[in-house]
Amino acid sequence: MEHHFEPNRYYNSFGSFEPVLTIASGDCVFTSTLDAFGHGRDGSLVATPGNPLTGPFLIEDAEPGDQLVVYLEMISPNRDHGFTFSSIAPHIVDGSFVPELPTRDLTRWDVNVDAGIATLIDQQAEPHELTIPIAPMVGCIGVAPSGGQAISTATSGRYGGNMDYRHIATGATILLPVLTAGALFFIGDGHAVQGEGEVVGTGIEISMDVAFTVQLRKQVNSRWPRMETATHLIALGNARPLDQALQHATTELVRWLCSDHDYDVRGASHLLGQALEYDIGNVFDPAFTVAAKMSKKHLYR
Repeated sequence: MEHHFEPNRYYNSFGSFEPVLTIASGDCVFTSTLDAFGHGRDGSLVATPGNPLTGPFLIEDAEPGDQLVVYLEMISPNRDHGFTFSSIAPHIVDGSFVPELPTRDLTRWDVNVDAGIATLIDQQAEPHELTIPIAPMVGCIGVAPSGGQAISTATSGRYGGNMDYRHIATGATILLPVLTAGALFFIGDGHAVQGEGEVVGTGIEISMDVAFTVQLRKQVNSRWPRMETATHLIALGNARPLDQALQHATTELVRWLCSDHDYDVRGASHLLGQALEYDIGNVFDPAFTVAAKMSKKHLYR
């Protein structure tokens, strides 16, 4: 079934809130998201700042221990401008360099979706003008945490959350562990483009039109978010310090290879030892994100 849903309320936490829509495995939803500051498609403020989320969407028959598969059919900016902060975050650089950082304020970018570019004009910067290709993505995606928790959209965990991984984009598949009845799926925090790590604390923050299809898999042994693209299997670990996030991601990728791809731990060790790739999703928020990746061309057949 296809659903067209126009949100009129938003949450700044991932939690077991009243669902905005009940959907079934196989359903597709067309909807929209706000930018991180609460602005919608016409630029007006419609929600409390801090990554307001669209959702939650309740998935029929979803129970803890299941896996929610989310196919990202479309992620597209729905307005012509977005905003970033103007300086690298202080904790991203050496302490001795912090006094050299510029004032940290919001800067507007013009976004041309048809041309596929974003342009910044900043007379206080050198160079004054910067144009880069856009690569739309969502920073926040996930389900309700276990135990009735409500966890701020500033951070991330087993449930997903504010992972800011730039490859959570059109065409990707996100696989989330179901931690509470109905799963309660959320999406938001659109970026027209974002560099690895979200080192200024933002991508180009912008509202989005999105479409996704869900599939429910019963009793799947997954503990952390997983992703699949046309080329890679990806496991996402969220924690602080960074090495703990890396450990979660690596462990989840090994489990995935062993459960679904006919490896044992020794065979997976041989493969990861020579073919493993890592990306950094986020190093700005309270929990960091690391992606452990395996190219499908290396998988055992």
